[in-house]
Amino acid sequence: MKWFRRNNEPAWEVVGCEIVEPVFMFDGGDELDIVCIRGASMCGKYIFDFKNHAPNGAQCISAVLFARQQLLQQITTKNYNIMLLEGWTLTRLRQGKRYRIEVDYTGRPGYVSGKIPAFRPPPFIAVLDGQHTFS
Repeated sequence: MKWFRRNNEPAWEVVGCEIVEPVFMFDGGDELDIVCIRGASMCGKYIFDFKNHAPNGAQCISAVLFARQQLLQQITTKNYNIMLLEGWTLTRLRQGKRYRIEVDYTGRPGYVSGKIPAFRPPPFIAVLDGQHTFS
Protein backbone atom coordinates (compact mmCIF):
# COMPACT_ATOMS: atom_id res chain seq x y z
CA MET A 1 0.00 0.00 0.00
CA LYS A 2 1.36 3.41 -0.94
CA TRP A 3 0.95 6.45 1.25
CA PHE A 4 0.88 9.71 -0.61
CA ARG A 5 -0.29 13.27 -0.42
CA ARG A 6 -1.22 15.60 -3.19
CA ASN A 7 1.76 17.38 -4.70
CA ASN A 8 0.04 20.76 -4.58
CA GLU A 9 -0.87 20.45 -0.89
CA PRO A 10 1.84 21.61 1.55
CA ALA A 11 2.75 19.40 4.48
CA TRP A 12 1.70 20.19 8.04
CA GLU A 13 4.46 21.91 9.99
CA VAL A 14 4.83 21.05 13.69
CA VAL A 15 4.81 24.36 15.56
CA GLY A 16 4.88 23.06 19.11
CA CYS A 17 4.21 20.11 21.37
CA GLU A 18 3.45 19.66 25.06
CA ILE A 19 3.72 16.20 26.60
CA VAL A 20 2.47 15.11 30.01
CA GLU A 21 3.43 11.53 30.79
CA PRO A 22 0.73 9.50 32.60
CA VAL A 23 0.68 10.25 36.32
CA PHE A 24 -1.38 8.93 39.24
CA MET A 25 -4.51 11.02 39.70
CA PHE A 26 -5.06 10.03 43.33
CA ASP A 27 -2.74 10.09 46.33
CA GLY A 28 -2.56 8.08 49.54
CA GLY A 29 -5.15 10.33 51.21
CA ASP A 30 -7.85 9.20 48.82
CA GLU A 31 -9.56 6.08 50.09
CA LEU A 32 -10.51 4.15 47.00
CA ASP A 33 -12.06 0.70 47.00
CA ILE A 34 -10.50 -0.46 43.72
CA VAL A 35 -12.18 -3.61 42.42
CA CYS A 36 -10.18 -4.00 39.20
CA ILE A 37 -7.69 -2.22 36.97
CA ARG A 38 -7.43 -2.73 33.23
CA GLY A 39 -4.21 -4.47 32.20
CA ALA A 40 -3.28 -1.75 29.70
CA SER A 41 -3.91 1.92 29.21
CA MET A 42 -6.49 3.21 26.75
CA CYS A 43 -5.92 6.18 24.50
CA GLY A 44 -7.78 8.35 22.06
CA LYS A 45 -6.62 10.78 19.38
CA TYR A 46 -8.68 13.87 18.62
CA ILE A 47 -8.03 16.45 15.90
CA PHE A 48 -9.31 20.03 15.91
CA ASP A 49 -8.99 22.22 12.80
CA PHE A 50 -8.95 26.02 12.77
CA LYS A 51 -9.30 27.58 9.33
CA ASN A 52 -9.26 31.33 9.97
CA HIS A 53 -7.28 31.85 13.17
CA ALA A 54 -4.64 30.33 15.38
CA PRO A 55 -6.02 28.70 18.54
CA ASN A 56 -5.26 30.39 21.85
CA GLY A 57 -4.41 28.81 25.20
CA ALA A 58 -8.07 28.58 26.28
CA GLN A 59 -8.96 26.68 23.10
CA CYS A 60 -6.06 24.28 23.70
CA ILE A 61 -7.33 23.66 27.25
CA SER A 62 -10.83 23.05 25.89
CA ALA A 63 -9.43 20.55 23.39
CA VAL A 64 -7.66 18.59 26.16
CA LEU A 65 -10.80 18.65 28.33
CA PHE A 66 -12.91 17.42 25.41
CA ALA A 67 -10.43 14.60 24.68
CA ARG A 68 -10.54 13.56 28.34
CA GLN A 69 -14.34 13.54 28.38
CA GLN A 70 -14.45 11.42 25.23
CA LEU A 71 -12.01 8.90 26.73
CA LEU A 72 -14.06 8.76 29.95
CA GLN A 73 -17.14 7.95 27.89
CA GLN A 74 -15.20 5.26 26.06
CA ILE A 75 -14.03 3.56 29.28
CA THR A 76 -17.56 3.50 30.71
CA THR A 77 -18.63 1.36 27.75
CA LYS A 78 -16.03 -1.19 28.92
CA ASN A 79 -17.47 -1.23 32.49
CA TYR A 80 -14.86 0.99 34.14
CA ASN A 81 -15.73 4.16 36.01
CA ILE A 82 -12.46 5.97 36.74
CA MET A 83 -9.03 6.68 35.27
CA LEU A 84 -6.26 6.01 37.77
CA LEU A 85 -3.44 7.27 35.53
CA GLU A 86 -3.81 10.12 33.05
CA GLY A 87 -1.53 11.82 30.55
CA TRP A 88 -1.81 13.75 27.32
CA THR A 89 0.08 15.13 24.34
CA LEU A 90 -0.96 18.28 22.51
CA THR A 91 0.66 18.91 19.13
CA ARG A 92 0.17 22.22 17.31
CA LEU A 93 0.41 22.15 13.52
CA ARG A 94 0.30 24.77 10.79
CA GLN A 95 -0.31 24.48 7.05
CA GLY A 96 -0.23 27.89 5.41
CA LYS A 97 -3.05 29.84 7.08
CA ARG A 98 -4.68 26.73 8.51
CA TYR A 99 -4.01 25.48 12.02
CA ARG A 100 -4.60 22.15 13.70
CA ILE A 101 -4.40 20.77 17.21
CA GLU A 102 -3.93 17.03 17.79
CA VAL A 103 -4.62 15.73 21.30
CA ASP A 104 -3.62 12.22 22.35
CA TYR A 105 -5.16 11.43 25.74
CA THR A 106 -4.08 8.33 27.68
CA GLY A 107 -5.57 6.80 30.80
CA ARG A 108 -5.47 3.58 32.82
CA PRO A 109 -9.09 2.62 33.55
CA GLY A 110 -10.22 1.05 36.77
CA TYR A 111 -13.43 0.19 38.55
CA VAL A 112 -14.07 1.66 41.99
CA SER A 113 -16.95 0.50 44.15
CA GLY A 114 -18.73 2.94 46.39
CA LYS A 115 -18.47 6.68 46.07
CA ILE A 116 -16.35 7.88 43.17
CA PRO A 117 -14.08 10.79 44.15
CA ALA A 118 -14.64 14.14 42.49
CA PHE A 119 -12.93 14.48 39.13
CA ARG A 120 -9.78 16.54 39.14
CA PRO A 121 -8.58 18.58 36.18
CA PRO A 122 -6.22 16.86 33.75
CA PRO A 123 -2.65 16.76 35.04
CA PHE A 124 -0.54 19.87 34.40
CA ILE A 125 -3.27 21.56 32.33
CA ALA A 126 -1.95 24.93 33.53
CA VAL A 127 0.95 24.47 31.10
CA LEU A 128 -1.45 25.64 28.38
CA ASP A 129 -2.99 28.54 30.32
CA GLY A 130 -2.13 31.98 29.05
CA GLN A 131 0.27 30.81 26.35
CA HIS A 132 0.58 32.26 22.90
CA THR A 133 0.45 28.91 21.21
CA PHE A 134 1.38 30.09 17.70
CA SER A 135 3.88 32.74 16.71
